[in-house]
Amino acid sequence: MAVDFESEIKAIRTTVKSVRDVTGIDRLEAQITDLETQASAPDLWDDVEHAQQVTSKLSRVKAEHDRVTNMEARVDDLEALVELGQEEADADTMVEAEAELAKLKKAVGELEVRTLLNGEYDEREAVVTIRAGAGGVDAADFAEMLMRMYLRWAERHHYPTTVLDTSYAEEAGLKSATFEVKVPYAFGTLAVEAGTHRLVRISPFDNQGRRQTSFAAVEVVPLIESTDTIEIPESELKIDVFRSSGPGGQSVNTTDSAVRMTHIPTGTVVSMQNEKSQIQNRAAALRVLQSRLLLLKKQEEDAAKKEMAGDIKASWGEQMRSYVLHPYQMVKDLRTEYEVGSTSAVLDGEIDAFIEAGIRWKRSQEREAADA
Repeated sequence: MAVDFESEIKAIRTTVKSVRDVTGIDRLEAQITDLETQASAPDLWDDVEHAQQVTSKLSRVKAEHDRVTNMEARVDDLEALVELGQEEADADTMVEAEAELAKLKKAVGELEVRTLLNGEYDEREAVVTIRAGAGGVDAADFAEMLMRMYLRWAERHHYPTTVLDTSYAEEAGLKSATFEVKVPYAFGTLAVEAGTHRLVRISPFDNQGRRQTSFAAVEVVPLIESTDTIEIPESELKIDVFRSSGPGGQSVNTTDSAVRMTHIPTGTVVSMQNEKSQIQNRAAALRVLQSRLLLLKKQEEDAAKKEMAGDIKASWGEQMRSYVLHPYQMVKDLRTEYEVGSTSAVLDGEIDAFIEAGIRWKRSQEREAADA
């Protein structure tokens, strides 16, 4: 069946225009001009922290601007390619145009999803924590599989990550792990991954080859920024130091450099051991603790608003995604109903379709709640 390029390109242009309007290109261009003026100031680096904030924001705003304008240029290029192929009746050119159309539709869909990330903290970098749940050694192994999945996803997108803490299980896998995804909108993007993940497979740790169901929890919080006002009095903190350990309990450091920080009022616990010194681990732990308390504060505010608005159906169930490796192959999101059969690809980091479906689903739930 021949592709109707005219209608397809028209639909793409409509979507890109909508994205352009929502993004506010004029506003972004004004921001870029202002930030470039600040960045060119001769005394900019007299205040290193402020200089880093300015240059980082300039880079982020430029990237957001280019993401939209480059898409418009790609649509123009596709239209020119189609015209050329049709005028010369060149079948190879039309095949090339069809391939570019498919890539463009996918890219525009991803761009459209980005416009849905308009929550209070969606622009932030993210701190992700994975914890093994029920299922013994299989759950610990599953936690390590999930960590690899997210790190591979970040690697595919060239997103820098920093592993902050890894607590290894005795036999295999991880009890827990915490890492940062250091790119704008990481929190808004990954927030839909938070929840309980379930794995069904023939256990490689069971000598009778029985099927095992195990669970792991994923937590995603926005990274604290210097402008956030989350002050934690020393009296509310309990700080313990211990020796860092690697797989199998093997000692890594010769000093007790690892830090466990407990926020007494909420019971929130953060452990850090991947930095070289106790001072660095303490600073990293405090940053993650502040990030968790920031999100907790936001959740409490949202809960209060929901209570005032009346009874609203909960958005998140305890179990949000199943990874079935036996007796069949399937990964299925239980909220969006999106599913694929290529389990190995998903566990290797190909989760963009799940994230996109999750973001659309989450926004639709929020709209329903607002209308209720």
